[in-house]
Amino acid sequence: MCPSRLVLEHVTSRWGVLVLAALLERPHRFGELRRTVGGVSEKMLAQTLQTLERDGFVHRDAHPVIPPRVDYSLTGLGREAAEQVWALARWSERSVGAVERARRAYDEARPRTRAGSGTGPAAGRDGVSR
Repeated sequence: MCPSRLVLEHVTSRWGVLVLAALLERPHRFGELRRTVGGVSEKMLAQTLQTLERDGFVHRDAHPVIPPRVDYSLTGLGREAAEQVWALARWSERSVGAVERARRAYDEARPRTRAGSGTGPAAGRDGVSR
């Protein structure tokens, strides 16, 4: 597997994009980040942050205070990656209408098949689904 694919997978994952976007605004504590991202479990957020930190995109700053305080921020590399994925996210938001129109046109142009009829893309040459 090409190393750049793994990097791309990390920054464009569902939670990776949202974490990078949130940290693009400002540093966050873990709880703030979880509320900002919304819908992410503690475990998944922790894994995403650890992955992004390992890749050099996120800086974890643990303060030696009680109660413990940890702030997460973007590194220079992380800011660069966040700006790129955020630009893609904004483009996708602007393009939703065009994509939906293209999907409708595609679906209308394709012959409809009934489920289980043995035809369609999953069927082999002999009409048997595989």
